[in-house]
Order: sequence, then C-alpha cells, then structure tokens
Amino acid sequence: MARTVLGQCPSGRNHMGTRRVGEPMNSHPTCPMLPDHPRTLARARGLARARGHFALRRATASLLALTMLLAACGVGASPPSGGPNGTADPSAVPTLNPEFDHPTGATDVVFRFEEGGGFVPMGFFATQAPQFTLYGDGTVIFRDSNAALQGNSEIIALPPFWIGQLTESQIREFLRFALEDGGLRAAGPSYTPGNIADAPTAIFTANIGGLTRTVSVEALGYDNPESPDAAILRTLATLGERLRNFAPFVEGETIWTPDRWRGALTPDAYNPPVTWPWPDLVPADFVAPTGQGWPEFPIHTLTPDHVAALGLVGIEGGFVSLALHGPDGKDYTLALRPILPDELR
Repeated sequence: MARTVLGQCPSGRNHMGTRRVGEPMNSHPTCPMLPDHPRTLARARGLARARGHFALRRATASLLALTMLLAACGVGASPPSGGPNGTADPSAVPTLNPEFDHPTGATDVVFRFEEGGGFVPMGFFATQAPQFTLYGDGTVIFRDSNAALQGNSEIIALPPFWIGQLTESQIREFLRFALEDGGLRAAGPSYTPGNIADAPTAIFTANIGGLTRTVSVEALGYDNPESPDAAILRTLATLGERLRNFAPFVEGETIWTPDRWRGALTPDAYNPPVTWPWPDLVPADFVAPTGQGWPEFPIHTLTPDHVAALGLVGIEGGFVSLALHGPDGKDYTLALRPILPDELR
C-alpha cells in the first residue's frame, strides 16, 4: 500500500519518502506536518468521521443552498400540512403501494440515503456521495459510517463503498421497514430542529408504487425534546442509523470498485505537490458544470487507468487533498469520488 514520492516537505527539506495509507500524517521522521495545517488528518477526522451521526459542520452558503434545494425536490412528495417544521397530516401523505412495487432496472434507484452539507473542508464537498443506494435489481451499494478515515502526508482516503445483493423479499421487507417502522410514510417533506446550527442535512428518497417520496432532515439524530416533531424525528433517526450501518443486514458484501470516477480539481495546494500524472489530460479539461445537482467545482470523469496512474492504493472510496503540479506550472488540489451506476458522467 505504499507509494514513493519525491517532494518538498513543509519543513523545507527535500526528501524521498514512502507513505502508506493509514500511516499517521506526522509519523514520517523526515517530514513532520505542521500541527495547525488546515488539511491535517486530525482535523478531518474531527470534522467528518461519522459515529452514529456526523459532526457539526459549516457549509458554504452556495453549497448548503444547493443541498437544501436537492432535498426539497421529489415528484409526489406531499406539501407541508402541519406545524412549521413539516409535521404531516397522514391524510395528506400520498398512499404508497402496500405491496411495495418498485422499479426493477439495474440502474433504477429504489431507495437512497444521502447526508451532506454542514461544516467540512471544501474537499469533502467535492467528494460527497450517497451513503446508501438500493437499485431495482436488488443491488445495494453502501458506505460504512463507522469506518475510520485513512491518510498520510499526501491524501485523506475515504472509506470504501460495499456492494451486496438483496432478494426481492428482502427488498420488500426493507421498504416496509423504511416506510412503517422508519417513519417515511408519516413524515413531512422537511424538518429543521431549530436548536442545531451548522449541521448536515439527511435526504431520504424512495421510489415505490409509482411515486417518488423525498424527506429531508437537518441534523438527523440530534434530539430536541421541545420540538413538536420530536417523535417522528426520533423514528427517522432510527432509519438513518440502519442505513449508516447496513452491513449486518446483507450477506456476502464485497468492496465495490467503480468503473468511473469524478475528479475535482481546485487551484492551489497545501501539501507538497507531486508531478501531474496524465499525459492525455490538462487542467483545462476539468470544467465546472452548470445546472441543478452538479458540484460547483471543475470536474472531469476519470477512467480506472487515470486513477491507476496516480500510484495510490486503498482509494476505492475516493480521497481528498492530493496536491498536483500541473503542466501549466501551477499547483492544484485533486479530490476523487466514485461515480455510482445511475449517475451521469
């Protein structure tokens, strides 16, 4: 799991060092990291590691607005009909098919859970991805939220995604749990607890019985006993916990390796840069897309060969903070995110 890099360490010394994913960032005797470095692993762990719920995080205004806009979207989602925080009148919630009919295609999303926004370094916005996706053929791709971030002086590697398979009966039992025990049938379209700032927003999306239902919850899992929605929020938090830690509910899962990656390239670099690895790409190939749902970063779809050219291992889940020295003489920071089967390039 090692790669050798010739670079300039923060102390100003040139060195030839070997780093392993998982080795502490300040463990290399020839290249101690600055303790207040904004990209240190300690800070990233404190900001982004999920154990039961994500740490409080501050979004940039534009990206948080985009996250909330996505959370509000959903064909067939019911409008608010109760209190100001979205308490739903059960009679106003669309009746979903009791048999839990669902799309059956290999790239048809039946159920998705995504949690993002809040107070994180910008690189984590670039790599935000749904934590759980169930497809129509029973394929489920999920990330273990209890997995630790791994890192060294070059990158912070994100936990991998896992892939497993559910039978049709398991799909229907899961959907029954999500709608009934997990509270999605009774939930309103959105909730803001009111006593938490800078928290991520969780988005549940279900495509069942010909309807799409979307529920967004800010600060999922943070209890506010004074909220009129406290009961339904606790129920939704239970559903969120299952989705964040889905491994016990599927057998035979393996680490998922994508066939496409989204590389996000931003100007400047905090770490000593490595040489630009792609003879067929230049920084101008990374373009910020326009339109709803796209990240506000210059991105480019990378192939497995492009990723292999980086010379890194243990990055199936993506990474943040790889410094590159571009062919134009400028320094950049690269973040890498897997592209899910249903997502556009």
